Amino acid sequence: MNRKPPELPDQFFKRQDESGDELFYVHPRFETHIDDSTIDNLTAFYREALKPDDRVLDLMSSWISHLPPEVRYQQVSGLGMNEAELARNERLDDYVVHNLNDEPSLPYEDASFDVVTIVVSVQYLTRPFEVFEEVARVLAPGGRCIVAMSHRLFPTKAVYAFQMLSPEDRCRIVAAYMKNTEQFEETESLDRSPPAGDPLWLVRGHLY
Repeated sequence: MNRKPPELPDQFFKRQDESGDELFYVHPRFETHIDDSTIDNLTAFYREALKPDDRVLDLMSSWISHLPPEVRYQQVSGLGMNEAELARNERLDDYVVHNLNDEPSLPYEDASFDVVTIVVSVQYLTRPFEVFEEVARVLAPGGRCIVAMSHRLFPTKAVYAFQMLSPEDRCRIVAAYMKNTEQFEETESLDRSPPAGDPLWLVRGHLY
């Protein structure tokens, strides 16, 4: 399994609060972390990018997945940190509580999904290169990974890279997570920010 490229400093993936994530996420947060207009833009992007026959893994999921309400996908699975949040998510067909910073391996078979989504959560990964190796493994050939980012974060739990870097460099580092697996044919960065509201930056990768 690949590890972090040597040119990236270890400090990038440190956090102010290194205590167990289970403590931080023990209480459910039934709130949104981007505003309504930004959510609408993300949902519109999913409407364009996803197909009804897709098997979707909502990675680092919570109580809402931002998927188009009128589209029923073949499967929507969720993996997150708080069971109460996951249980309330009506779009999930199944879910698992799992801490990716303790164990980056995903509890799914190879080629189980067509799309993996990560919404405003990638900044909390302390072992992202290992996690994205797993993302590539569970995606079927031709699968897609879509990472959505904004400017909001929990400062004590976000890795320093996402607090130090510009939006453009955050997109570059997420693209590097994908490219380091050597399984993604291409990546692209998109800005789908609304005219007024929180920014929305997307990185999409296509598997070979």
